[in-house]
Amino acid sequence: MSDRSPIQFNEVNERQGSFLRRTFLLGGVALTGLGVLGARLAHLQIIDQRRYASAAVANRFNDRLQVAPRGLITDRNGVMIAGNRPSFSVSVVRDVTQDLDATLDLIARLLPETAERRRRIIREVNAAPRFVPVPVKTDLTWEEFARVSLFVNELPGVLATMDEVRFYPFGGSFAHTVGYVAKVSDRDVEAVREEGEEPPAIFYHPGFRIGRQGVERSLDKELRGRPGYQRVEVDAEGRVRGEDADGSRAATPGAEVVLTLDADAQNRALEVFEEESGAVVAMDCRTGDILCMASAPSFDPNLFVSGVPSVIYRAWADYERNPLLDKAVGGTYAPGSTFKPVVGMANMLRGGDPNRIIVCNGGYYLGRRFACTGRHGPQDMRNAIKNSCNVYFMTLAVEMGPDPIAEVARNMGFGQIFEIGLGGQRRGLVPDRAWKRENFQGENQRWFAGESPSYGIGQGYLEVNALQLAVYVSRLANGRQKVMPRLVKSVGEAERAQSAFEPLGYDFDKVRVLQEGMEMVTDAGGTGFRNSQLGLGNMRLAGKTGTAQVRNYTTASRGRGGNWADRDHNLFIAYGPIDDPRYAISVIVQHGGRSGGAIAAPKAREIMRTLILKDPELLARVNAPPAPEPDIAPEVTP
Repeated sequence: MSDRSPIQFNEVNERQGSFLRRTFLLGGVALTGLGVLGARLAHLQIIDQRRYASAAVANRFNDRLQVAPRGLITDRNGVMIAGNRPSFSVSVVRDVTQDLDATLDLIARLLPETAERRRRIIREVNAAPRFVPVPVKTDLTWEEFARVSLFVNELPGVLATMDEVRFYPFGGSFAHTVGYVAKVSDRDVEAVREEGEEPPAIFYHPGFRIGRQGVERSLDKELRGRPGYQRVEVDAEGRVRGEDADGSRAATPGAEVVLTLDADAQNRALEVFEEESGAVVAMDCRTGDILCMASAPSFDPNLFVSGVPSVIYRAWADYERNPLLDKAVGGTYAPGSTFKPVVGMANMLRGGDPNRIIVCNGGYYLGRRFACTGRHGPQDMRNAIKNSCNVYFMTLAVEMGPDPIAEVARNMGFGQIFEIGLGGQRRGLVPDRAWKRENFQGENQRWFAGESPSYGIGQGYLEVNALQLAVYVSRLANGRQKVMPRLVKSVGEAERAQSAFEPLGYDFDKVRVLQEGMEMVTDAGGTGFRNSQLGLGNMRLAGKTGTAQVRNYTTASRGRGGNWADRDHNLFIAYGPIDDPRYAISVIVQHGGRSGGAIAAPKAREIMRTLILKDPELLARVNAPPAPEPDIAPEVTP
């Protein structure tokens, strides 16, 4: 037997110690995890409780932005010329719908035509802000709306609603002056940012429209009102279960705008122009109120509300008569012979005698021959206005030069932009020596004598618009004050008062010479006699005809038989009644191709008849029985 003791291992104790160490380790990890979890739960339930409660409420309630009804626009008599009409629509809310493709498939079964716009709808839905409904189809018929409404509860995120859209009941009659609304573009958003402001959220609402032209644009902020929002309760699947009335805010409608326009006169203006191109402006020469401001041809502004088809817009843009241009303020033309009273006044202010006789032999010679409208013989100022004698006013213009003429022209309203709440006005051009020095170089900076004859008959560099012509004839009719135009009568409850008129600054005796000449224009033998007669008893207009050449074409190409763009412009200005001037009017027919008396005067006559027949005082005069013959005893022969 060996002396060495055998080695013994306590395997049971070792295994037990290893187990205990692992147990303590795992238990510590578990306790640490439970501690961290408990701390996190305590943080969530105590510290972050308010934030997550708000999030839960936000998931339960959605605030849906609502577009405010746009303010009405009416004429001076309360006739609505821009309003709102109901429109049924179907929309999709991206953050509520569960499967956009499946939802659009179901909508296409109910409204088959939406399938053709599927890609565009998907783009608009993906680009829309959160919880903003995107229209899938607007202007549904009642049958379509009812069909969709039956299934709308089964389509999460789909809304069938009745909204309001802009509506222009008279179509093109007010299209240029009132303007139209259209969808907000990227340019509109950038314009707001350039002013240092952030675009309002309503800009991104697909149902919101912004003023794009005319009064709709200039008074857009007043007309758009204040948007509201509807707080609705939704379930986990996005279905609307109710409305939180206390959390909702109703939209505030925009302010009502009242214009000085008269709807009957405006509609009549577009009727008498028919297919012609041009503009007309009629004013009250006592108050300055614009009663008619129309441009022809026109367009239907209702098409812009939902988006005018590109084919139609391109046709408008390419048409040579340019229906999109507001010719009343944005088109400028040579005034032709309607400018001759300005030259007459400039001459009288320099001491000229209106009774001076200038003999017209059919042409004026200054280096070359400048033709007259006829061979008029001896003419004083009144007869020269009546016969529209070029020789008479060319002679005066060459004697005076351009500066005295330009001074009177500006005082009469030419070369100005008027604050009437309407953009897009063009100032036109009233040339003088200073203007030539600033705009020409070298020898051409000098005003040449040969440029004055054309200036004296309203041609050459001179350019005016129809509004300026109406202001000019209003001041002639008034005779004593600088009548200023007004278009916006009131906005909301605020009246837009007309500012006090400044004195015209001319002796009335001198103005009266011009008035007498214009009265002779519409009398027997005058250039505007035949087509200016009102047919309202003895009530008459005073006026002045004008024909403005576009270029130096032959007589044949300037008439109605030539190309439209080569024809002369035709103009007529008038005021009436002669014994008590109340209304003034200017008419421009672009490329009418004949004389102002033949083309423009009949249009002015019809619009003036409309205004006179709507005036109770003047209508009473028309309907008054003729005065009885005086009872004169027969003469007795001694």
